[in-house]
Amino acid sequence: MTQQNSGLPTSKSQSAQVLVVGSINMDMVAHAPRLPAPGETLVGEAFVMAPGGKGANQAVAAARLGAKVAFVSRVGTRQHGEALLQALQDEGVDSSAVARDAQALPGIAVIMVASEGGENSIVYVPGSNAQLSPADVQAAAAKFQAATVTVAQLEVPVPAIQRAFELTRAAGGRTVLNAAPALAVTPALLALSDCLILNETEAFQLAGLPSLPEDAAQAQLLAQVAEAAHALRQRGAGQVLVTLGAAGVLMCGAEGPQHLPAQAVKAVDTVGAGDTFVGGFATGLAEGLAPVEAARLGMAAAAIAVSRSGVQSAMPKRAELGAGFAPKR
Repeated sequence: MTQQNSGLPTSKSQSAQVLVVGSINMDMVAHAPRLPAPGETLVGEAFVMAPGGKGANQAVAAARLGAKVAFVSRVGTRQHGEALLQALQDEGVDSSAVARDAQALPGIAVIMVASEGGENSIVYVPGSNAQLSPADVQAAAAKFQAATVTVAQLEVPVPAIQRAFELTRAAGGRTVLNAAPALAVTPALLALSDCLILNETEAFQLAGLPSLPEDAAQAQLLAQVAEAAHALRQRGAGQVLVTLGAAGVLMCGAEGPQHLPAQAVKAVDTVGAGDTFVGGFATGLAEGLAPVEAARLGMAAAAIAVSRSGVQSAMPKRAELGAGFAPKR
């Protein structure tokens, strides 16, 4: 196994190159004044069907922020599949390495969003995402040679992700694992993850620590999150970044924990905020930014995304972040 990279990647061309290995699905989103209680039926305010999936979302987020992005996935084309691929192409994402499955349905996410506060709940049906294999990844080996950063999430099988990270390491690239949803991660995959991104619930679950009550003081939250991040680093992960919603991001590397406060914004729709952050972080890394600066880029993009309704449609262009986040030349 290749030894874990300790530094930032060097650019392999004049433009940032982000390779996303992950899920693609159709989001079916219902808006209501609040989320329903168990057994309750609410009258909704609006419904929209739009491209989604954590992998596709992160690819779009990175592309909108200026990265040159390629996508490795498996999509069922029995229904919605061609529309999902067209949406990627419209965003400038290279989908030539996506395996097409004419016999399968793509993934589906059923999402409920509360108008007040933007909170959400999601039921995800993997569809063809569950069939992404190491062979599918291997077939895209040439994409890994060009990539500076490879990003993956846990909405596709771990063996496929592990093969992707092995190819990335062999090519001298950097790996970013978004450990969402909160599923078991093998020690081998953690050891291949230069950067591990997850939210506080996922961090506690993966580290085997109890969650805190919602009214816990921020100091207590940060201490518990730092403990979880340290435990994950002890198990092989490199830099650990824990997203905390309105409380910002806690980063934990060799130098210890560092808290990055969030920009105060009025949340309209929090669906896709984490994916926007991941896409922004990967873009920053691919441009050669230090991890903390890449995280700030991701946070700035996510702050804009949550102030709008929608997922991919809410993700900002680079110019919207302001002069302080202009690409480094």
